[in-house]
Amino acid sequence: MKSYQSEERSDVLTHPIFLRPQEDSDVNIGQAIDDLKDKMNATVMAHYYQDIEVQDVADFIGDSLQLARYAAESKADVIVFCGVHFMAESAKILAPEKLVLLPDMDAGCSLADSAPADEFEKFVRANPDHTVVTYVNSSAAVKALSDFCCTSSNAVEVINSIPVDQPIIFGPDRFLGDWVERETGRKMLLWQGSCEIHELFSEQKIAQLQEEYPNAVTLVHPECPEAVRAIGDVVGSTKKLLDAVKIAEDGREYIVVTEPGIIHQMKQVKPNSKYIMAPAEVSGSDQGACTSCNTCPHMRLNTLQKLYKCMVNREPSINLDYSLIERARLPIERMLAIG
Repeated sequence: MKSYQSEERSDVLTHPIFLRPQEDSDVNIGQAIDDLKDKMNATVMAHYYQDIEVQDVADFIGDSLQLARYAAESKADVIVFCGVHFMAESAKILAPEKLVLLPDMDAGCSLADSAPADEFEKFVRANPDHTVVTYVNSSAAVKALSDFCCTSSNAVEVINSIPVDQPIIFGPDRFLGDWVERETGRKMLLWQGSCEIHELFSEQKIAQLQEEYPNAVTLVHPECPEAVRAIGDVVGSTKKLLDAVKIAEDGREYIVVTEPGIIHQMKQVKPNSKYIMAPAEVSGSDQGACTSCNTCPHMRLNTLQKLYKCMVNREPSINLDYSLIERARLPIERMLAIG
């Protein structure tokens, strides 16, 4: 089976920057990464949920839809994707001729893992008359079983583009699917997956914060349960939540109900505003809340050191079979064509 892989470039690998020991404390790792970008014709892409230091060396930071568009349009020879595995796969699907690196190949996703391709295929085959719309937080194999992909930014637009009399399977996130149903008035057959981070947020804990900060704007990601979304002031993708901060006056208060990595970008645009991270609800803890459990452990596997190392070694890289790329690309391209 043909597989898309990029050829090694010996001229790059013998450049002195590659010979610097990673452990050398005198090396300015940020500058070293910038040098590698130039030598490799590489671009570093990062999701909003990455560590601050990773965000700060990235050439482009965005949500899933923005990152997909950027990957498709990039002129770089090498894409270094600081995110999770399904995001790097999407970049490879859209730019198969490029070398796509992921600093830590173990950076997975609980939501993507909640839809194993073999089980999802059985679900699809059991409902052959349905159009299949799959959230990008899914494996390449699941995307290949789909008619359309979507992100939280454009899920409503994607669903509205499908004829109203056409039954729809939506997966894998049941909470995003529920939100889309309410936004569009379309009843869909939902795969019962979820994000382990967003599912933990509790409306009770957020309501307590709202009482403590009565002037705060509550920003909620649609991967959260409906009870949490119902008490939010702004519900939407990470880009939509960031945009809500951008258009408001500086000095506001915000209760942030998504992964806390986004706060770094919010502070960039409105540094004098106050950002209160909503705690997660955790059974068995003394107070029933956890202020660190809302940090995605998968996203945070990527570090500045691993980013540098993967560029030096040109691995780990994403390699997908040609046939899988061809099948998975069509639903992504349909998504990009819609908005």
